[in-house]
Amino acid sequence: MKVDELLKRLENFEIDENIDEKREIAEYLAQTPDFKDESQMYYIMLKNKKIYDYFSYYDLVGSNEVSPSDAYVYLMRPTYTTGGISTHSVAYFYPFLSKESFLVEAYLSKLGFKNFYAYIVPATGLKYVAVVGHFLSINCLVVEVVNINTAVTNTNLQRIIDTVLRRSLSEKYVHNYEIERITTQLASQRLFVGYYFYEARRIVEKYYEYNDTSLIVDVEAIRNTYNRIFQPYRVVYDLNTKQFIPT
Repeated sequence: MKVDELLKRLENFEIDENIDEKREIAEYLAQTPDFKDESQMYYIMLKNKKIYDYFSYYDLVGSNEVSPSDAYVYLMRPTYTTGGISTHSVAYFYPFLSKESFLVEAYLSKLGFKNFYAYIVPATGLKYVAVVGHFLSINCLVVEVVNINTAVTNTNLQRIIDTVLRRSLSEKYVHNYEIERITTQLASQRLFVGYYFYEARRIVEKYYEYNDTSLIVDVEAIRNTYNRIFQPYRVVYDLNTKQFIPT
């Protein structure tokens, strides 16, 4: 990507200025014991701050005990963050870079679609997505909270969905092949200073895990673009001292 094209792209990014709300959610998630079962990866937090694992939430929506409009935050707890920072650098420094399908699953849920096996469930009230990573070797939680509409706009996800789902949106079941096409198209964009999601991940891994210092310029550029695209609010919480660590 040429420099002038990159600058034009950055200037057109949507800006999310509601930092206080993201801070409140991030700090709450870091300190709540409500979803410590690490056998589960996905959770939904409601507007009243109750947190349900994906399967419980799906059942509650199906029985009309919970309204999809009450959903507020779609959460992911990665299962691959049990090591230290050096062996899970992407998950630690760039959580939303680690699994692009998560944003697809969350946003299709916000649009009211469902596919039980693809972790898509009607959650029309969603305003945020969050990743909560537990790094056992240093016993800390890393939490990033992102406004879902900001991320969708800055990754062109809505345009991709409109292109793929060329049918009546009244049909609220989204098929596996449609999800795969949407995710593939999202991943195939050169969003990170000319790099795909996968390429950006590999650069970060080589820099932090293999000490390839020749990549420092690329890593800095990826960091800046990542922050412009997702605009995350980030906290690191020490589970031993019960204190937040400056980031």
